[in-house]
Amino acid sequence: MSRTITARSGRNAAGGDANRWAVLVVLCVSLLLVALDATILHVAVPSLTENLRPGATELLWIVDAYPLVCASLLILFGTLGDRVGRRRVLLLGYGIFGLASAVAALATEPWVLVAARALLGVGGAMIMPATLSIIRTVFPDRRERATAIGVWTAVAAIGAATGPVLGGFLVEHYWWGSVFLINIPLMALILPLARRLLPESRGSAEGPWDVLGALMAAAGVLGCVLGVKRAGAGEPLLSPLTAGPLLAGALLLVLFVRRQRRRPHPLIDMRLFSRAAFTTSVGCIVLAMLALVGLELIAVQYLQLVLGLSPLETGLRLLPLTFAAMAAGATGSYTLRRIGPRRMVGWGFLLTAAAVLLLTLMGQHDRPLLLTAGFVLLGFGLQTTLFSAYESMLSEAPPRSAGGAAAIGETSYQLGAGMGIALLGSVMNAAYAPGLANVPGVPAEASDAAANSLGEAYQVAGRLGGAAGEALHTAARHAFVHGLHLTLFVSAGLLLAGAAMAVRLPRVMECPVDVEAAVEEAAEARAAEAAVKAGSAAPAPAPEPAAAPVRDGAAGPAVVPGQPVASPADAARTAAPQDPLRPLPGGGPAGTMSGAATRTR
Repeated sequence: MSRTITARSGRNAAGGDANRWAVLVVLCVSLLLVALDATILHVAVPSLTENLRPGATELLWIVDAYPLVCASLLILFGTLGDRVGRRRVLLLGYGIFGLASAVAALATEPWVLVAARALLGVGGAMIMPATLSIIRTVFPDRRERATAIGVWTAVAAIGAATGPVLGGFLVEHYWWGSVFLINIPLMALILPLARRLLPESRGSAEGPWDVLGALMAAAGVLGCVLGVKRAGAGEPLLSPLTAGPLLAGALLLVLFVRRQRRRPHPLIDMRLFSRAAFTTSVGCIVLAMLALVGLELIAVQYLQLVLGLSPLETGLRLLPLTFAAMAAGATGSYTLRRIGPRRMVGWGFLLTAAAVLLLTLMGQHDRPLLLTAGFVLLGFGLQTTLFSAYESMLSEAPPRSAGGAAAIGETSYQLGAGMGIALLGSVMNAAYAPGLANVPGVPAEASDAAANSLGEAYQVAGRLGGAAGEALHTAARHAFVHGLHLTLFVSAGLLLAGAAMAVRLPRVMECPVDVEAAVEEAAEARAAEAAVKAGSAAPAPAPEPAAAPVRDGAAGPAVVPGQPVASPADAARTAAPQDPLRPLPGGGPAGTMSGAATRTR
C-alpha cells in the first residue's frame, strides 16, 4: 500500500506557495554545511597534525573517512527516506551531524577524530539525498523545480569553494577544532526551522525494506570508492589493496542490481536505467565531476608550486570559477526552458572543453587574465552541465522514487570525483616522472624521490643545493607544466565525449500539466464568465476544492462541486504523466508528449 501526503493542489503540495521557497532556503543551508565539511578540513591538516601527532595511516583516514562513509551510505539512506519519510531521515541526519561535529572539535586522540569523521559521513549521507528528494516533492511543477535545483547546485559550488577559505580563517584565528565547531550553532538554528517548515513525504511502502540489498549497495560503493582513492594516491592499480576493493565492490554492485531486478518491491526501480535520459544524465554527472575535481587539484598545485602564490592568493584566484558557477546555477532554469536539456548539457561540455584547451596556454610565468578567463568559462560550463543533468535525472524519476534517484545522482557525483583524482592524477604522474630521470648532477635516489610530486622535488632540490639543486628545481617545474598540458588535453577529450553523450537527452524541456491546478483555473474562469453574464461587478470566487490525498507525492485531480466530472478514460489519460514509468493508454511512455503535457521551448 502506498503512503500518501496530503496537499491542496499540485502547486501547493507539501506546504503551499508561501513557504516552499522558505523550505528551499532550509534545504540549501543543509547542503551548504555538508559541502563545507567536505573541503574545510584540508587547510587544518598541518595544525591538527602538530597537535594530535597522527601516523601516516591515521592521517589518511582522518581525511578520507568522511567522503568514503558518505558515498557508501547514500543509496541506503536515500531509499530509506522513501520508505520511512524523507523529513524524518533529514532531521536525524542533522542531529548526527551536530553530535559528530562536537566530538571532532574536542578530539584529543587521532582514532577519536577518525570515528567522528566517519560519523559526519553518516550524517552527510542522510542529509544530501533527502534535500534533493524533498525538492522533487515540494516543487511538482518542473519549471519551478528547475529554478530550485539551479539554486541548489549553486549553493553546492559555493560550499565547496568557501570551505578552504573559511577553514584557513578559523585555523589562523582560533584552533583546528573550530572548523568543526562552527557546525553546531548552525545546526542548532536550522533544526527547529526544519521541524517547522519541512513537509513529510514518502514513496512506496509496499513490501519489506530490503536490508540486505541496502548493505550490499553500501559495501559495493565503499569498495569501489576506496579502490579508486588508492589508485589516485599513486598505489599500483593491480596491487591487492587497490584491485581487491575495486573488484569486490564491483561484484557486490552487480549482485545488488540482479537482486533488485528480481524483487517485486526493490529499493531502486531498475527500470529507471532503461530510460535513456536518466542513464545519460547520470553518466554526464560522472564525467563532469571527473573533469572538475582532477582539474581543481592540479590547478591548486600549479598556482602554489609553479607560480608561487600563497594559499590565500590561490583561493582568490579560484573565486572567478565559483562566481561563474553561481551565475550558471542562477540562470540555469531560464536557459533550460529556452534551449532544452540536450543543447544545454552539450554546450556546457563544449564550453568547458574550450576553457580547458585555453588553459593549456599556461606556462612557467603568471598570466592572470588568461587564468581568470579560463576559470570563468570552466566554472560556467561545468555548472551548466551539472545543473541540467541533475534536473533531467530527477525529472525522469517518479516522485515515489525521488530518494533513490537523488542517491544515485549523489553517488555518481562522489564516484566521478574519486575517479577524476585517480585518472587525471595518474596521467599527470606518468607525464611528470620521466622528465626527472636524467637531470645532470642529480643522483638516481634523489631523482626517484623528486618524481613523487613537485612539492617533494623542491624539498630534494633544497637539500642538494648548488647547481644540481637548481637543475632539479628547474627540471621539476618544466616536467610539471608538461604534465599539466597533457592532463588538460586528456580532460578535454573526456569533456567532448560528454558532449557526444548528451545527444541522447530530450531536445526540449517537457512540462506535464498540473492537473488539479488546471481544474482550479477552469473553475475560476467559468465562475468569472457566469458573473459577467449575470451583470455582476466582480466575479464570484470559485469554490475551493477539498484537500485531496496525493499518492507518491503527485497531485491527483480534484472534484469541484457543481462542475462535471471527467470520465475514467479522460482521467487515465490526464493522470498518466505523473508516473514517468507507467505506459499511457495506447502505447508510449508517459514521459513523452501527449495531450496532457506541454513543451517549453
